[in-house]
Amino acid sequence: MPNIDKHAPGDFCWVELGTTDQNAAKKFYTSLFGWAYQDFPMGPDASYTMFNINGRNTGAAYTLMKEQRAQGVPPHWMIFIATENADASAKKAEQLGGKVLKAPMDVFDVGRMAVIQDPTGAVFCVWQARSHPGFGVEGVDGTFCWGDLDTPDRERAGEFYSKLFGWELGKEDEDPAHAYWHIKSGEKFIGGMPPTGNRPKGPAHWMAYFQVSDCDAAAKKARELGAKLYLPPTSIEDLRFSILADPQGAAFAVVKSSRKA
Repeated sequence: MPNIDKHAPGDFCWVELGTTDQNAAKKFYTSLFGWAYQDFPMGPDASYTMFNINGRNTGAAYTLMKEQRAQGVPPHWMIFIATENADASAKKAEQLGGKVLKAPMDVFDVGRMAVIQDPTGAVFCVWQARSHPGFGVEGVDGTFCWGDLDTPDRERAGEFYSKLFGWELGKEDEDPAHAYWHIKSGEKFIGGMPPTGNRPKGPAHWMAYFQVSDCDAAAKKARELGAKLYLPPTSIEDLRFSILADPQGAAFAVVKSSRKA
């Protein structure tokens, strides 16, 4: 099991589920991915759930606050991107046309974060690790493995993220409206931007992908557990993936790759 103790700046380092029913979410994801969990008090009648595989962190969940729900924030998976300095990243994001939705703040002694909206509308977090680096494991079933940015303006988004995190974009040599763009952080491919040609209506957003050994079986099990199927298991090149929403409405994807390491 490939354990992780540190994430390079610009890499995806954490995912966090904001939900309307934390207990139901724990039951769903532990049943689907085989995660274990531990709850940590966050104040009166609130807790932060840390999911793990064999004691190595895979993500977290919390109950959306009343203010968030009043603002119309739906259940969602939030993607975090590693940075050496959350304050500097937030400032630079604003200079590049992004919007800081939540100013840099300390999260106890575990790290420092900020919530940012890119110029096309997608929301993400930057994470400056202290005692909590983020994911503690990768490359096994149930772990985060990829992030897709669904946006109506890939050129604008690409310029923003490339300047903010140093990402490289691999653009296919075909009709840009129907080609997938790969995102590379350092020497590692970490995600991409789907084509805009057949993009469904809706706001720009990040989609979290979780690794599975059998996409069809995982999608079937998720539906049995109450998930909604947005995209049935589909094969593209050496990948097979499916997009779903958990019973509370948070969208996510499962994927199997036939690539050899």
